[in-house]
Amino acid sequence: MSCEPELEREDLCEAHEVDFRSVEEAKASLPDMGYVAELFKAMGESTRLSILYLLWKGRWCVHDLATILDSSVSNVSHHLRLLRAMRLVKATKEGRKVVYSLDDDHVEALMSEAFKHAGHS
Repeated sequence: MSCEPELEREDLCEAHEVDFRSVEEAKASLPDMGYVAELFKAMGESTRLSILYLLWKGRWCVHDLATILDSSVSNVSHHLRLLRAMRLVKATKEGRKVVYSLDDDHVEALMSEAFKHAGHS
């Protein structure tokens, strides 16, 4: 008995000869997917995604984010550290306060496209 899911008929193409030259070119063109996979993994956790969403809409300190998310400062700070390490958010010191925002326009574009896609039926 196989543990693999049963493939639907429309998921399969007709048997044909493989174009090995094109296949090898495609294989050679694949970039290292490690960072991008980690990026999506970081964005795929609901608390971190909520933080990113809030920072997409405005700048916040860790205490404000914790209050909005009904979470502890320690928990939100942990998530912010990971998001900073992934270059998704940045911190700016403003007097005695540290304010977080999205790292750059690319992160804003990722958020915009993700939520556009989510709203697309």
